[in-house]
Amino acid sequence: MLLLTLLLLPLVGAVLIAAWPGLGRMCAVRLAITWAIVPVAVVAAIGLQGGASWSLPWMPDANIHLAFKADGTSWLFLLLTSLITLFSLAVSGKSDIGDRAYCALILVMESMLFGVFTATHFVPWFLCWEMTLIPAYLLIRLWGGKGAPRAALRFFIVTLAGGVCMLLGFLALQLSVGTMDFAELSRLAANHELAAGLAKSFSSTGLDGYSLLTVVAVAVFLGVAVKIPVVPFHAWLPDAYAEAPTPITILLTGLLSKMGVYGLLRVFLPIFPEVLPGLAPCLTALAVATVLLGAVAALAQRDLKRILAYSSVNHLGYCVLAVAAVAAAHTDRAAMASAVSGVVLQAFNHGVIASALFFGIGILETRSGGQRGLNDLGGLRARMPVFSGLMGLALFASLGLPALSGFVGEFLIFNGVFGLVPWSAAVSVIGLLLTAVFLLRMIRKVFHGPLLPAMEKWTDLTVGERWLFAPAIALIVIPGLWPQVLLHFINGDTLRLLDLLHPIP
Repeated sequence: MLLLTLLLLPLVGAVLIAAWPGLGRMCAVRLAITWAIVPVAVVAAIGLQGGASWSLPWMPDANIHLAFKADGTSWLFLLLTSLITLFSLAVSGKSDIGDRAYCALILVMESMLFGVFTATHFVPWFLCWEMTLIPAYLLIRLWGGKGAPRAALRFFIVTLAGGVCMLLGFLALQLSVGTMDFAELSRLAANHELAAGLAKSFSSTGLDGYSLLTVVAVAVFLGVAVKIPVVPFHAWLPDAYAEAPTPITILLTGLLSKMGVYGLLRVFLPIFPEVLPGLAPCLTALAVATVLLGAVAALAQRDLKRILAYSSVNHLGYCVLAVAAVAAAHTDRAAMASAVSGVVLQAFNHGVIASALFFGIGILETRSGGQRGLNDLGGLRARMPVFSGLMGLALFASLGLPALSGFVGEFLIFNGVFGLVPWSAAVSVIGLLLTAVFLLRMIRKVFHGPLLPAMEKWTDLTVGERWLFAPAIALIVIPGLWPQVLLHFINGDTLRLLDLLHPIP
């Protein structure tokens, strides 16, 4: 019942806050923060008991059921969701935005994210996947900047189109093999029965089973690619991140982009091993393009939020690179295990690091009255030493400095990719160098040099802001020094995934 409790808790809180008449803004935010603490405790309890599951027959005649399960990998994504949601609400309490509707929408999004990271059947998974669109769209549209309506609409249309592609792909699987259960589809795929089922059901198309399964795999990939996002499906991201208020940007970068990474690991890889080798070259090319073009675009920006937005594209491109390398059907299990483990760590650590960085940019916006350009700031190290030190730590973690969390995931990814597809790893190293350039440029222009006159009366972090930074910094430092604190949750899941892709004779 722990898992069912986790899924329903945020929804109950959302209904309570939305239906409470006369609840003021600060009271609503404080109630939402208090309520969001409970899922953190429930997630911790699930981790202590080694996982949880819950299922309920829904449409038995169609072999459709509501099924949810939390294992080691999904537990890390649940932990990230509960922590980032709590962090976003706490940041909202320090700003001037938020009311009953705002807090309720954030809690609804949290509940849907819990569903995405635990559902084991496509129908509940897809319902939760698509339902995240509604609160995200409204949060950007209603509380964003001047360009928020256009940015929210683009975000909604692009991601909805990806979801439609994915839905069509799974409907084809349902018609051909009679199930959309992820575990059953993975078993059929391991026995090479999916392609045969598609060929029999869609024989009128004139295509063989392999070609049909490739089309379905591409449709599913499009659905997850727009969430990550993979180049060229990233056009919605910079505007959405820049126009959304800081707490919502934290949710977008910390959680919504991780839905795509999770989909690659839990849906795309296990269900389509038959056609992955044929798709691997295209996936690799898209991943390398995402890494390089994300870094080049970040280098060309002058708006701090847009720099970090494109930096997110670049960093999540490494996850796609690792998945593409694993898809290439090599037999080096050690390299594949390193790549898969690196994907999970990169997703978790990027969520924490990017959230801390966007929180820092939000503090700068508050102090400057909305300015966040590279040329609008300078010399902050002399006026705000604590803030500069904490931001510097987060920026160096994003850069991949050893002993910080950002290094671990990238190291495991490159360790695996170099053993599987060496040329892609070698080219993608250029992305690491470009990342160093634009992040070090940000540090130099914002924190060093002469203090601008407009900033002479700025104050350093308040006690409340320091308390908000503290857990994020702890989650940056501890996994960097002791990565096993996260790795031991996912090692068994990694081996099971590799057994599905390449069974040991």
